[in-house]
Amino acid sequence: MASWESNMESELQELAQKILDEHRIMCIATNRNDGWPQATMVGYANSRLFLYFFVARLSQKFANIKRDPRVSITVGSDFSDPAKIRGLSMAGTASIVTARDECDRAEFAFLERFPEFKSWPRPNFAVSSLMKISPKVFSIIDYSKGFGHSDLIMAQDGTLRDVLRHGSHWLGHSK
Repeated sequence: MASWESNMESELQELAQKILDEHRIMCIATNRNDGWPQATMVGYANSRLFLYFFVARLSQKFANIKRDPRVSITVGSDFSDPAKIRGLSMAGTASIVTARDECDRAEFAFLERFPEFKSWPRPNFAVSSLMKISPKVFSIIDYSKGFGHSDLIMAQDGTLRDVLRHGSHWLGHSK
C-alpha cells in the first residue's frame, strides 16, 4: 500500500473515531422478516469503531437482528453552516455480547457517555441484551472538504482499510 493511502486511512480512521466520540445517539436500521427496513434511534457507546447498545429481548429490533445480523447505522447532527456538515454511516454485523469482561467494559463506557444513568440499576440481561456492531463499510461525509464530499472505506477488525472512493462531490468539483 502506498504511503499516501496509509495516511489517508489513518486520517479517516481518526475522523470516524472523532465523529463517533462526539455523539451519543445513532439511527440503526435492521431488516424485518417482511423485507421492510426498520430504523430506530438508540443511544450507543463505542470502543474505537465498535458500537455497543442495549436492546429489549422482546423488541422487533432484537428479533430482526437475531434473524439477520446485518445492520446499518448513521451518526450526525444538525448544522447552521453547510461547510461544517460531518457525519458517518456504517454497515456492519450486530451480535449479542456474552463475555462478562466485555459487558463490564461496555457498561463502563455507557456510564461515561451517559452519566445521567449512574443512579439507575444495572441492565437486567434477562430482559435486555448488550449488542455489539462490528463495522464492515463506512461512508464518512465531511463538507469542509467540499460540498457533498464523502469517503467510502472498508473496515476490518475495527480498523478502516481500503479506501474504495475518495472525494465525490455533489457539485462535481472540490472546494
